[in-house]
Amino acid sequence: MSGIVYGVGVGPGDPELITLKAHRLISEADVVAYPAPDSGDSFARRIVADFLPKGVREIPMIVPMRVERFPAQDVYDAGAAEISKAAKAGKNVVVLCEGDPFFYGSFMYLFARLSGDIEMQVVPGVSSLGAVTAAAQTPLCAREETLSVLPATLDEAELVERLNRVNAVAMMKIGRHFAKAKRAIDAAGLTDRAMFVSHASLPEQHACPLADAPETAPYFSMIVIPGRDAHV
Repeated sequence: MSGIVYGVGVGPGDPELITLKAHRLISEADVVAYPAPDSGDSFARRIVADFLPKGVREIPMIVPMRVERFPAQDVYDAGAAEISKAAKAGKNVVVLCEGDPFFYGSFMYLFARLSGDIEMQVVPGVSSLGAVTAAAQTPLCAREETLSVLPATLDEAELVERLNRVNAVAMMKIGRHFAKAKRAIDAAGLTDRAMFVSHASLPEQHACPLADAPETAPYFSMIVIPGRDAHV
């Protein structure tokens, strides 16, 4: 009898933000899999390190930290094959996912490769967006306002065009695109409402108006722009 593959959201970083269901599945897992950089440890694994059962088998998926997609796709191919083999041998596999598995989560690539072949279940987690708005201590949108999630990887002109049409915004993947993101937000006249947050929910958490943000943005950073009604 085949096991089940669980895509488990482990939240934005604070171990206390793991759901009860995630904690149970992790503590009972036969196998845990997780993405890891090619230098340093896995952030997802670090969040749940105290909850891993003794002797659990681990499948680290080493993802090169590069812009090119092909090396990472090869990693997901290999990871999916190893996870599938473990599940078909009757093992329950928990795939650790930072934040929420389906909100810009790498688990989507494994799900696409494995669903339909073996049983899979997705366990939602506290997303980075929820952690960031909590850190910024600001509601994001209210009443009939809409929320737009924009990746800062978009072309600058497209960012400005989209920002000119939105109510509330969460801008992700700012990292090396931080300067471009700030220019686009300023061009759209939204700097006065924008908040910068890095390392939300972690001890090194930092939140401030975008105008007061540092020159560079860490990997775990986001910009949020509340809608006007959210402050009424």
